[in-house]
Amino acid sequence: MPLDAYLVTYKEQYYGLYHVHYSQYPDDTMENIYWLEKAIAADFANPLHAMAIITNETEWEKYRYLFMMHLYLKLIEQYIALGNQWNKRNAYFYNAPWKEQNLESLDTAETCYRTALYYWKDAREWAEKSLDKKFRWINLKNLQYWQDEATRIESGSLDYEKTLNRELARLQQVRETFQAMDENTY
Repeated sequence: MPLDAYLVTYKEQYYGLYHVHYSQYPDDTMENIYWLEKAIAADFANPLHAMAIITNETEWEKYRYLFMMHLYLKLIEQYIALGNQWNKRNAYFYNAPWKEQNLESLDTAETCYRTALYYWKDAREWAEKSLDKKFRWINLKNLQYWQDEATRIESGSLDYEKTLNRELARLQQVRETFQAMDENTY
């Protein structure tokens, strides 16, 4: 019996295509980034099809803010994972023959980290909107984790900017070590 296809059009549907593999390869990460970016650009489904029970306009507004924040956080995590695939972490002397390839790899990692840093600004803005005082006593069932993420952003215990800046600084140190290598290094 053939399965019927359906058109994916809403944020919730695109988010449903996002998944994390046990072993995350760059192609898997790129696929997730694709689905998450499509989700950000898409419209929300009708509140009847939301990922939480929505009973009024205020809950619907909070839901949309939390959802957008969560999408941006997932994008950040995927870009960090992608950057980690190319981040060398150390410049060993025996890697000197492949200095140029390692520098290219570090450039790719830096691009991923800077993209994640760009998305952090958006995640913070959506978190701030979701924590407006008119939403303080609204608890959306099934989305407690998203609400916790917003609270962690507000308190500073979830700070991807700090993490990414640390990774970028470490990456720059490794880059400088590679750049200092010459024919006498190996």
